[in-house]
Amino acid sequence: MHDKSASQQIDDIIKTYGGWKGEVLSQIRAAILASSPGITEEIKWKMASRPEGLPVWSHQGILCYTETWKDNIKLLFAKGAQLQDTDKIFNARLNSSALRAIELHEGDAVNGPAIQKLVLSAIEVNQNKAS
Repeated sequence: MHDKSASQQIDDIIKTYGGWKGEVLSQIRAAILASSPGITEEIKWKMASRPEGLPVWSHQGILCYTETWKDNIKLLFAKGAQLQDTDKIFNARLNSSALRAIELHEGDAVNGPAIQKLVLSAIEVNQNKAS
């Protein structure tokens, strides 16, 4: 996988999981990428237990990333505690001092517009930190 671009590796991850997980990952990815043309896709944190790594989206720093588990997919926002969750879609990692997550199970709808708002808010947090 290391000769492929991050976007190609994310394509491979989506194909590997397939089924409802692949569909949810595709919908999350589409919402994130539609938020801003400046978003970069990366793969980070490859390890023996997860050799494919994790899909990561960045813009002047990490915005969010996904973790795929046995019965759920989590979309984690690195600076989620600083974001305005006006749609109240954060439902995991609520006690973390930094992270916030959206945990999705089979049959759950992906709220693309709400994810886009969070991504735009995360971009703003990263830009404010950079200036």
